[in-house]
Parts: sequence; structure tokens; C-alpha cells
Amino acid sequence: VQLQASGGGLVQPGGSLRLSCAVSGSVFGISAMRWFRQVPEYQRELVAEITSDGSTRYVGSAKGRFAISMDNAKNTVDLQMNSLKPEDTAVYYCNADYRLNRYSNYVSDWGQGTQVTVSS
Repeated sequence: VQLQASGGGLVQPGGSLRLSCAVSGSVFGISAMRWFRQVPEYQRELVAEITSDGSTRYVGSAKGRFAISMDNAKNTVDLQMNSLKPEDTAVYYCNADYRLNRYSNYVSDWGQGTQVTVSS
């Protein structure tokens, strides 16, 4: 099983970016997917979370600007980021809780990260 993130890049302040993350491989179910971000010398922090029933949670400055969505059929999660600010600059990581079969425990797995740079 692999998590593959994409969609990062350079954008001007006030602009938008859409990040995507796909879970490839055979999984029995995904209970939640999340986006985290990390800047050098700081801990990785949660940006947004979505559960399989569609419940969402946003943390801090993501509220009102970012939108997380999940496609249960495709095992993908997107993060639409609007009104981007220089302080949103970070490496963004996707995270998923999944299980391999009906008898296994859920595991938490990470993608490789994608760089988002907000600068004029």
C-alpha cells in the first residue's frame, strides 16, 4: 500500500492550489484521511481531517480557507486551498488510517510530502 501526494507548487499570495493524495494497493477500508504540514525545525501539524462518513475538521488558519474532500470509491483525498498566505508555505503530507482486511487493525500511513510555496 502506498500513499501518493501531488499538486504542490509555487503560488502567489491570495492564490489557490489543490492537493491530491491517492491510496494505491489493496485495502479493506479507510476510516479517515488527513493533511498535515511541516516547516523546517517545527513539528508536523494537522491541517484538516475527514472521516469515511464525511465528517470534517479543520485546524487553525485552515478554517474558512481550505476544504478537504474524500472519494471513498477511489481512495483519494483532496485539499482545496484558497486565499493562500506566505505562512502556508510548508511540505504537505497526506495520512490515512486503513486496514488490510476485516480482521486486521487499522494502521496509520503517510505519503511522501509535496512542497507548497506561497510567495510573490
